[in-house]
Amino acid sequence: MVRVKVCGVTNEADLRAVERAGADAVGAIAEVPVDTPREVSLDDAAALFDAAPPFLTTTLVTMPETVAEAVSAAERVAPDALQLHGEFSAAGLETIRERVTADLVAVVDAADPERARAVAPAVDAVLVDSVDDEGAGGTGKTHDWEATAAVAATLDAPVILAGGLTPDNVAEAVETVRPYAVDVASGVESTGGEKDHEAVRAFVANAVAAADTASELDDEGDATATFEEVSS
Repeated sequence: MVRVKVCGVTNEADLRAVERAGADAVGAIAEVPVDTPREVSLDDAAALFDAAPPFLTTTLVTMPETVAEAVSAAERVAPDALQLHGEFSAAGLETIRERVTADLVAVVDAADPERARAVAPAVDAVLVDSVDDEGAGGTGKTHDWEATAAVAATLDAPVILAGGLTPDNVAEAVETVRPYAVDVASGVESTGGEKDHEAVRAFVANAVAAADTASELDDEGDATATFEEVSS
């Protein structure tokens, strides 16, 4: 099983499309220092999340400079999950985790596996992304999934895979990395900040189908191993 998050939602119509597609989570981006058409204000993020149905996990994606700013943003928006970009230390993340009610997700650069290992014990999940020089994600670029799979196997937290995912490549990504969840933003957009509802539906369907296939293959492998053990 794989969970699916659609990020960078800016309006309620797109939020409803994410829900109808069967995604598990929706993300809104606020208070980031990079120029992105997906950014909304904290108040708009709160309003969007108020409109979300009860079983769609809401995720505030933000890039604060201090622990206090992170906590303040979480208190204003009241998301189910708080996804933090930036260079917070493990200790800083632990402090934030203690002070917010939301689950905490730390974003790490796919090219920095040591940071992933360092912060994993301090958060509820690690999101592995292709990040830019400012530490922000949303680059629309993929990374080495084989390397990410190797790192994911060593982490003490669930791994969310992001970075250049689209309806066309998400199945391969899921099969390669076997992540807890996948995260998409620009890969399902018609224009910057507006989702292509059919692409959202296809992304969710392809991710789930790939995870189901991988699970079936694992089950077949386990059954074969058991048969061989009994027969030997």
